[in-house]
Amino acid sequence: MWPVVPALADLLPGAGLRRGSTVVVHGSTSLLFGLLAEATVAGAWVAVVGVPGLGIAAAAEHGVVPARMAVIPRPGVAYPAVLAALLDGVDLVVTGDRAVQGDLARRLSARARHRGAVLFSLGAWPGADLELHCTPGAWAGLTGYGAGHLRTRPVDVYVRGRGAAARTRSASVLLPGPRGCAVRSGGSVRDEAEAAG
Repeated sequence: MWPVVPALADLLPGAGLRRGSTVVVHGSTSLLFGLLAEATVAGAWVAVVGVPGLGIAAAAEHGVVPARMAVIPRPGVAYPAVLAALLDGVDLVVTGDRAVQGDLARRLSARARHRGAVLFSLGAWPGADLELHCTPGAWAGLTGYGAGHLRTRPVDVYVRGRGAAARTRSASVLLPGPRGCAVRSGGSVRDEAEAAG
């Protein structure tokens, strides 16, 4: 199990990232960084494939250890082969929102499971173990008409998956928090079935 920042831990089964799982992250690169940060501090290696606009400085501001990241922004036609090779030797592998068809998605998820890697997708992924959705709020930090710095943004994070994660859970989080890393912005984790009742 790879650790995640405390603000996200209670949302996940086992309070971390299960090795061999496939995780979809919708709506926020900051949420992805929140999932990667503690794992890199704990020694995990991260490979990011097919995300040309990913900012390593932004990842570092969220707590990701940049020296433990490899970025392949444009893998070209070898995209599936690059992902497969990385799953053989890297702890956490992130793929962009490129559409991956059912058979290939199943083969890559099986490879992650067999090798004990965590496969993240920023787009739809058939059969994912866990899906995280993020609905952002307004940025805070500006003091006037364009003066100041964007500092924090409240978001609601929703998590749903298979097995132990079949029930949707949610929490309000600052992404980024005042010091970069995600922090809980109030309240506890909500079980959506209870919230609806």
